[in-house]
Amino acid sequence: MPPRRGRPIALKLLVLLLVPLTSLVGLWAFAASLTGGDGLRLLQINELVRNLSNPAEQMDVQLQSERLISVEFLTSGRGRDRLTTQRALTDRTVATFRQLAAQQRDLSPQMAAQLTALYGKLDELPRIRREVDGASPAPLAVIDGYSQIVDATFRMRDAMVLVPVTSLYRKARAVTMLGEAKDFLSRERAVITVVLARGRATEAEREAFIGMAATRRLLYTQALPHLDAGLRAPYEQLVGSPAYRELLDVENSLRGEAVLTELPATAATWTVDAANLWAAVERNQFGAVQAVVQRVDPAADSILTRIGVTGGVGLLAVVASVLLSLRFRRRLGDELAGLRDAATELAEIRLAGLVERLRAGGQAPSPEEVAPLEVKADTAEVRDIVAAFNQVQATAVEAAVDQARLRHGVSQVFVNLARRNQSLLHRQLLQLDAMERKTEEPEVLEDLFRLDHLTTRMRRHAESLLILSDQAPGRGWRNPVPVHDVLRAAVAEVEEYQRVEVLQPPPVAVLGSAVTDVAHLVAELVENATLFSPPETRVDLRTTATRSGITVEVEDRGLGLARAELDELNARLAEMPEFDLAQSDRLGLFVVSRLAARHGIKVRLGPSPYGGLTASVALPSSLLADQPALAGR
Repeated sequence: MPPRRGRPIALKLLVLLLVPLTSLVGLWAFAASLTGGDGLRLLQINELVRNLSNPAEQMDVQLQSERLISVEFLTSGRGRDRLTTQRALTDRTVATFRQLAAQQRDLSPQMAAQLTALYGKLDELPRIRREVDGASPAPLAVIDGYSQIVDATFRMRDAMVLVPVTSLYRKARAVTMLGEAKDFLSRERAVITVVLARGRATEAEREAFIGMAATRRLLYTQALPHLDAGLRAPYEQLVGSPAYRELLDVENSLRGEAVLTELPATAATWTVDAANLWAAVERNQFGAVQAVVQRVDPAADSILTRIGVTGGVGLLAVVASVLLSLRFRRRLGDELAGLRDAATELAEIRLAGLVERLRAGGQAPSPEEVAPLEVKADTAEVRDIVAAFNQVQATAVEAAVDQARLRHGVSQVFVNLARRNQSLLHRQLLQLDAMERKTEEPEVLEDLFRLDHLTTRMRRHAESLLILSDQAPGRGWRNPVPVHDVLRAAVAEVEEYQRVEVLQPPPVAVLGSAVTDVAHLVAELVENATLFSPPETRVDLRTTATRSGITVEVEDRGLGLARAELDELNARLAEMPEFDLAQSDRLGLFVVSRLAARHGIKVRLGPSPYGGLTASVALPSSLLADQPALAGR
């Protein structure tokens, strides 16, 4: 079973690079979100200003005017037409506010709660107007009713600016506080109108006025430090103006501990003083609101520009990192792939072909065959591996050459020994033949026959050495020899030839050039059959004609072999393996496979019906003669 293929190195490199790239992308996204959060919130605030804050500011102006006109109507009984006109203006601003507020989406929970509370206060406006139109309305109750609506608008705007603290947000908050202080000034004007109309101030009016004045001063004190010089300058000028000092005098006059039963002589100018200060405060508040609103868009653009610069540069860095990482991965993968292909070519093609040629007795390798590997690589480790492979190649080629020399030397030793033995055995056979002709004594003749048979076997073993060395035996025939004689000659070269029964073959002959090799091949198989079967059993030698030639079957009655071992032996017989000195016990199989490959003979082992083995030898028609002929030497 081949080893399981592991994951490709390109995938491992991708996983290795994915961790820092993911971290880099995450850091870039985090930094971009932090940088862009303020800009997006500024844009959201800008939208809230357009849809909620500015309409609420316009609505407050009209409510403040309606509050003052309502108090004047209550105290003087005059100005009904003016009050009706003001109410219409207030209703239009309220309708506009509701329409724009309904279009606003994505409000925070606190903002939505304050807006709902403001809606509830606006629903109280018809009730307040009915009190004004009633028989005996209380002026302070009317003032408080309008003030609650205005307070709700400021609480809504407070929720709108509850975002991360920056200088712009602090300025917006301070401007909102100044707007609330302006409303307390409007309430003071209303109380002053009531006091002047009655000619005195009640305890409730005095306490309400004191609270309004104190709250206004506190809001001024808290808001002004948060404004920059440009926004704070108009208010500082206002605080130092005569109109503001006159208002302070009015507030101080109404802060006495006792109820004012008689107004001072300066009370005649209170209304004018308050109106003058109101005009200046309203002008300053409008300018401050517009200045803050105008700073929102540039601040948002500045932040978005930083987002574009930093985010764009960061994105370019991320993209460059990804591209460089992928390029590094691809280049390293290409280098390793080139190394793999070069090593595969070296192992499976170049070295394999060189070793095969050297085993076949070829010449020494040429410089082209042992050329070093060439792999385009810039990585030092890959170059080191290429150098190591080149060293391995040189060592492997040197070992293959030495082994080929050793094999050639061993083969030459086999040939020399075999030729010498063959010459001596041939002379011995001639001498034995002469002795057999001269001797008539049966016992001596029988001994000579045994020596002759033994010498014949020795000659076959000597020829086996020649065959293993890819040499041809010295003996041969010019004319075809009947297959029956070839088989009997093969049996004669086996020690236990008496156990072999040669059944009558078909009337065909074997070509003279193949007689010696066919007889040798069959003798090896017959000898194996006699060696691996009980002595009391016989070995049958059958021959049958086929379409492509004849088949000689050598059948014994031994123990047989397992299927796995049979398959291994048949594979060796079919592939003609190279002779291995370490497997000398299989010498006969090597000889059979070489002889079979030399003449195109197919040899296969299979189970015998008698429990042993059957060796089938398929002789092709190219080795057979059409007509039987007498053998000749």
